[in-house]
Parts: sequence; C-alpha cells; structure tokens
Amino acid sequence: MTQREGDGVEPDADTTAVVRLPATLHIGHPPAAPEAPPSETSPAEAPPSETSPAEAPPSETSPAEAAPEAEPQQVAPAGPRARGGRLAALVAGAPKWLPAVLVLEGLVMYVLALKVPPGPLRGLDPNDIDGLGLISALPPTAFFAILIMIVSFFVTVAQSSDRKFLLLFQIAAITFALHGAGALVATEPRFPTAYIHAGFVEFISRTGESAISIDARMGWPGFFALFAFVTQAAGITDLTTILQWTPLVSNLLYLLPFVLILRQVVATTRARWFAALLFVLVQWIGQDYFSPQGFTFALYLAFVAILLRWFGRVEPRKKPIPPKGLRKLLGKLDAMTPGELANTGTFRVDKLLMLLMLLALFVAAVASHQITPFMMLGVVTTLLIFKRTSLSWALPFFLGLVVLAWISYMTVGFWSGQIDAIFGGLGRILQNLRSNTGDRIEGSDPAHALVLKARLGILALILSLAATGLVRRWRRGVFDRSALILLCVPVLALGLQSYGGEIGLRIYMFALPGACLLAAYAFFPNLPADSVDVREETQPLRPRKVRVNPQFTRKLSVVLAACFAVVFAFAFLLARYGNEKFERVTTGEVAALHYIYEHDKPSAKVLYLVPKKGPEVTPTLPWGEKDVELVNFGVQALVHKDPAQIADTVQALKAEPRNSYLIVSRGQVSYLQLNDGFPDDWGTRFRAALDASPDLKRVFSNEDAALYTWKKFVRGTEIPDPRPYKGRGDPTSPWTPVGIGALGVTWVALFAYEIICLNGRKRARRTRKRLLFLAVPAFAVALAVIVERFIYIAQNN
Repeated sequence: MTQREGDGVEPDADTTAVVRLPATLHIGHPPAAPEAPPSETSPAEAPPSETSPAEAPPSETSPAEAAPEAEPQQVAPAGPRARGGRLAALVAGAPKWLPAVLVLEGLVMYVLALKVPPGPLRGLDPNDIDGLGLISALPPTAFFAILIMIVSFFVTVAQSSDRKFLLLFQIAAITFALHGAGALVATEPRFPTAYIHAGFVEFISRTGESAISIDARMGWPGFFALFAFVTQAAGITDLTTILQWTPLVSNLLYLLPFVLILRQVVATTRARWFAALLFVLVQWIGQDYFSPQGFTFALYLAFVAILLRWFGRVEPRKKPIPPKGLRKLLGKLDAMTPGELANTGTFRVDKLLMLLMLLALFVAAVASHQITPFMMLGVVTTLLIFKRTSLSWALPFFLGLVVLAWISYMTVGFWSGQIDAIFGGLGRILQNLRSNTGDRIEGSDPAHALVLKARLGILALILSLAATGLVRRWRRGVFDRSALILLCVPVLALGLQSYGGEIGLRIYMFALPGACLLAAYAFFPNLPADSVDVREETQPLRPRKVRVNPQFTRKLSVVLAACFAVVFAFAFLLARYGNEKFERVTTGEVAALHYIYEHDKPSAKVLYLVPKKGPEVTPTLPWGEKDVELVNFGVQALVHKDPAQIADTVQALKAEPRNSYLIVSRGQVSYLQLNDGFPDDWGTRFRAALDASPDLKRVFSNEDAALYTWKKFVRGTEIPDPRPYKGRGDPTSPWTPVGIGALGVTWVALFAYEIICLNGRKRARRTRKRLLFLAVPAFAVALAVIVERFIYIAQNN
C-alpha cells in the first residue's frame, strides 16, 4: 500500500510492533503478480529500452499478431474483451469515484425527502412535529440519505490518499443536511430572537444611531452596524432570506478556520478529517442564527487559527526532569512529543499583518458581544503560560484593557444602574451550572425531556471520547497542550454570571474545537508518517503483547468512528431541532406582528403569555422586526393551565394604555404545553374564552395567531408617546479625561513593544525596557480610572 505523509495508519492501543508495508500495494487495484525469473520477464516489467509487443516493428511481429492488420474483420471478437476490461477497471477504481457518487446521491435524496409533498416514506408535514421536535416528522428517506453521506465520507477517509476537496465537499454536504434542515422545511425564518436582531439592524439603518436604552444588546452594536452598512450599500430592505439561511452559512464558515486549526496539529489525516466531521455533528447549540454570538464565534475560530498558524511555538525540553513530586510529573509531560506544529519560516511582514488581523478580530468581537472577547483573551493568555505562542505578555494586557475600556466607556448606559446584574453571578459556579442543566429539565413534557437529556448525553459522550483520546495520545508519548487549552479555557466562564441561564451552552460551544480534536484521537491517536514510502507507527510508552492483528484494528477504528458518527448525526437532529414546535415561526405569526407595526403610531405595547411572571423570559414569537423604538414587548400576561381562567390576563391588558395588544400565538402555546404541562387543547379553548370576554375585542385573527385589545377606553384617552431612546448623555466621573489619555499611552507603548518582539525576544532590549517604563504606570492609571468610574457612576445613578 503506498503510504503518503499524513495518511492515517492506526494500530490498536496495545500494538507494539513497527509495521512496514510494501510500497506497491494500492487500494482498489488487484494485487501485483509474483516476480518472474529474469529469463521470463513479462512485457510490463521489461526495461524501458526493450520494445513491447504493441510497439514491435513489423519484421518482428508474429503472423497471429499481424492478422488484425491484414484482416480488419478479425477485430470484432476482441470487443467484448475490451468492454470487459474497461468494466473491470471501472470496478477496480470504485474507491475513487464511488464516494463522490454516494454523497451526491445522498444529497439529492435528502432534498427531495424534505421538499416533495408529504407521502409514504417522503415529504414532511410541520403539523406532525411533537415534543421530540423535527425528528418526529422527518421521513425515513431523510435518515437514509444522511447515512449514505456519512458512509461516503468514511469510504473516502479510509483510503490511503488525502482527497482534501472531496472530503471537504462531503463534510459540507453533511453540514447542509443537518444545519440546513430548518431552512428547507420552514416557510419563514426560524428562531424568534433572529427577528429582534433584524429590528436592530433596521433601526441603525434608519436612524444611524445605536440606542442602549432600548435594549442592552445595543451597547455592543458592532454586528448590527456591520449589517446595517451592508444592507444599505446593497439596497437590501428585506432580511428574510438572510435570516433563513444564516445558520447554514455560519456553520460552513466555521469549517474554514477550524480546518486551518487542524492543519497545525500533529495528527494523521483520518484524525484531522474525523475531528472536522465531529465539529459539524455535535454543534447543536443553535447560536448560529442571525446573532452577534454566531458572528463572533467565527471571529473566535479565526483568532485561534491565526494564533496557532502564525504564532505557534514548540520548544523541546532541555532541562533534566526533577527526581520526584509534582514537578517530576510536569517535567515528564513537558518532555513528551508536542501535539502542535511550530511556526517556521514566516516573514516578519506576514507576522505583522497577522498581528494586526488578531487585533482587528478582537476589537470586532469586543464591539459585538459580551462573552467572546473573554474567551479570546483566555486562550491567548493560557497559550503564553504553557509556552505555545511566540507572542509576548504585552498582548494580553493590551487586549484586556480594550475589553475593560469598552465596558467602562461605551456601555455605561447599561451598567450604571445594574451593577448587581453584571457582577452578581461572579463565583457562583454550581448555581450557574444548574441554571443551564437541571433547571431546564424539571417540569418538561415527557417527550421533550428526552430532547434535553439527549443534549446532556451528547455532552457526556463527546467529553468521554476527548478524555479517551487524551489518554491514548499520552500512551504514545504525545502531549496536546493546545487542544487541552481550547477545551478547558471556556470552562472558566462558569465563574462569571449565568448570562440569562445560557452560560453553560456558550461554554460548550467554545469548548467544541478542543473537544472534537481530542475525541478524534480516541479512534486515531497515532502520529503521521515521517516518510513517503515507509510508515513507522507510533507505539505506546508501555508496550504490551500484540493480541490482535494490527490490520484488523485499523479497520475496526474506522468502523467504530463511523458508528459513533451515525449516532451523533441522529442525536444532533433530536438535540438541535427538539424545540422546533415553538422555535418554528409560521406565516400567520409574522402577519400578526406586521399588523401591529402598521398600527404602532405613535407607540404600541405587546403583552405575551407567561405561566409565571419574572425576569429573563424571552417571548416565543417573532418580535421586534421593525420599529423597535415604538413597540414595547416587555409586558407579561399571566396565564393558567385552566384555559377558562382568564381574569389575570384580562387585568394585565386593562392596566396598559391604549394601543396595547394581547397576542396569542402558536409558538407561545406550544412552549407552555412542552415546558409547563399545559393541556393539548389549551390554545383553542383559551382563545375561545378570550373571544367570549365582554371586555376584550379581537382585532386580528388567523390559524396561528390572534390579537386582542381592550374593548372600551375612557373618553379622551390618548396613545402615549414612545419612550425616548436618547437620554441626557452618558454619566461620567471627574477622572475620566485622565483615564482616556492613559489608555492611549498604554496601547501605543504595548503595541510598539509587541512589534519589536516579532523580530526576536533578544532584539532592542533597551528600547523595550523604555516602553515598559512608559506602559506600566500608564496601565495602572487607566485601570484605576476604570475602577473609579464603576464606583462613582454607580453611586450617583
């Protein structure tokens, strides 16, 4: 078998022998015939100087060979043999063309299975979706199509050659099938929160301003401002198509930097591509919709890829290992073979450009999202601690000051009156974890509880595989620091606030790159080849007796990886689309909200249904697509499991001014049924009770939604003006001007220090020392002013 560098030949964990395979054996071709004695050399084995029979001169051609030239009619019997030879060659070359045919067949079958009218074994009716989500309505042909595409991928990855473009296309096809399913079956963009983000873009496009008084997310307007600029420049007025396909496009974009990350690890071809597939299969979080989090996660992956590709550092241990204790263990780990590739041969100009790109990505993330910058800062700091980057310590101080400055100076309208909301969750690790796991399972519909347990099961399984992969690499003398850093750093965010009960989900998402890479090592832990023709397989540190044929274990590894991939794919459909019954947005719901936008002058209020009043409850309806400064969606209406008990709902609407609407939508009713145990016919009976109320008037109605207002108002009651989104200006403190000046000095000094370090750690020591003498006191002053602003403004507001 011709072995190429990067190909994955993976023995079992207990294999000790060094395997050398002949270089003439090819997958998909018949084995070569035994060598003949020198006197019986076949034409195929003849030296180049010897002439083959087909090229022999006429004088040396036998009569039998010359007959076809003299009598052309004798060629006919050779036709079937020639066709048989071509057929045999086609069959022998099946490993080359069969995977491409299979993935195309699976892709076409999948699209047809979801898009054709419902029928036996095909089509999808959204009304069939129950507590299990989309998977309950998918036809069997859709599952079979996904299975075909996964089999196609493993047929390719099992071959000796690294067919990059085909493998990337196969992963993209699987991504389309899994992450594009929602767009294929939905009539409107799914996930209600995407609509309010479109509303922020519309507001910035229309007014040219960002208003943090409307929503706290407007204090981080980078993502919204970017799309406002793009849509205005392109003349786009309707974001429906963008909202519809953003989840699929986002996941395809995530693959590009993640593949670049995989190129910087010391692993076989099979391990790298299987890690890329796992990244697609277990990314069920659903933050890939039209949102700042989905956008900044792509920035995070690009940030990590640049760190590893252009600033990676690997230094062999030169110090002797200590004799005993913890230092001995750490010394042994440090002496292992690094699992990363070092950056070599990069020009200084390239490094400077990549450093500027790192800063640009970080600043874009700081301006767009609250959590992502801390993940970036944690990764670069930990890489410095474990000596896996050539950058200096000036960078994390530079980046950390950028984050603190943005929060202190640019989002003061948000935190000035909510100090406890920001810092109240610090250190509450167990409470933050519970708010993301157990609290989400209690009180659920039995079928829907399986969805939540499936998500925890995926988490447990991928972490178990990551731990197994880490151990198997350790047994081969490889220590994957970078992968371990990418896995562990996001977990530190549990010490922050609960982020509306979603911090655990965000931690899982940011930990996926490291987890998927280590999980791939559970099946393919070996190092790649050092030679083109000879493969020397890595061995465990503690050799054991070989009990199983290595050829069998190599095949078994691929089969097991394929089985786990199929399990993850089907579990993905359950975990990712398990909330589809209330995350799916219907045309009727959108029409109801559009009615409000047509009647929201000068203002309007919308009351949404909740089983209990309280904070951190997001309406499960497509809210805020337009006029975010005119329509208030912050009013809750209490409902009960008895649909005839509408007194609290009516009272909530009565307490609001004119032009207030109570909305009853399919998504809200489904949410109450799945998460709070409301009866199946609750929505129909509740709307009937509201219709019969003498105090309410129904102003809009369709199959999916209904709007109600107060029937009689006191004469002369006017619709109130909308709340102003322009305040008196952001509060400040006496030392603010000094802090701004100190920030500028610190950033200039630290940036200059980092640029000098790109030329080498021992270059321009005197200049670097002077820059530190300037940066350290300026940093201290800037940090002190930031603290002073938090204290002074919080006390005076």
